[in-house]
Amino acid sequence: MISKVSAAAVRHRHVVLLLGLLVAGVNAAAVGFASALGQVLFTPLLLLAVVVLLLSVIAVGIRPACFVVLPQVPAFATPAPAWKVFFALGFLGPGSANVGAVVRSARAGMASTFDVVMTISWLALVALLLVEAWRGHDVQLRPHGIQQRWVLGSLTVPWEAVPAAQVPAGADRPSRLRMTFAEPLLVRRRGLPWGWNALRTDSVDARFLAAAIRHYVGHPEHRAVIGSQAEYRRLLADLADRNGGSDESITGPDCPPAPPAQRAF
Repeated sequence: MISKVSAAAVRHRHVVLLLGLLVAGVNAAAVGFASALGQVLFTPLLLLAVVVLLLSVIAVGIRPACFVVLPQVPAFATPAPAWKVFFALGFLGPGSANVGAVVRSARAGMASTFDVVMTISWLALVALLLVEAWRGHDVQLRPHGIQQRWVLGSLTVPWEAVPAAQVPAGADRPSRLRMTFAEPLLVRRRGLPWGWNALRTDSVDARFLAAAIRHYVGHPEHRAVIGSQAEYRRLLADLADRNGGSDESITGPDCPPAPPAQRAF
């Protein structure tokens, strides 16, 4: 059930986030200009915030062994993390109430500089969460290499850097996949990359991602067709054969297709 809800939230995340922003705007206006309505909205929005934050905690554990095929990029992308959508929604309610409270204080001539600064800081945090949830896919395997981006920076690893990714023995569902490079000078970092030498695996099985990277490092002849459905099927079959089909974290199911409007980040 949680998996289906998470998949739906990811698939329609733009609509979900826009609706969340609409509700947050109504709540901010109600708190700031119509206190009675704000009090009516307080309890249901608080309960909704608690529910979606709980969903975000549960969704962090959903890490399928699959990629989303993006032929228009072209790329194989890690699934968009549902927990980011829920987490952003969970912060919209308190954030809108905070904005409304500052507006109400300003109208009464009682707003302090501290209140304004804290509200702006809160809004910046919420904006960061919303952009991260909106963007979707964190890691992409492309014909030229591996790309990982988030709001504040990016990490680009060309295949010529010969990345080596290995999940530490005994690690249970790690949230990052550390890499080493035979040619580290070829690795490009911009801004504040999420990981200096690591990929996010909070939405994908780390062993599956590591196996795919090892495959393309060792088989450069297959890189040019990364991003096609035929190559994805071939990749899954190859990983399954290599592992004897005994480990679901390597064979992996197909992810839901990306929406038609999905684009490269």
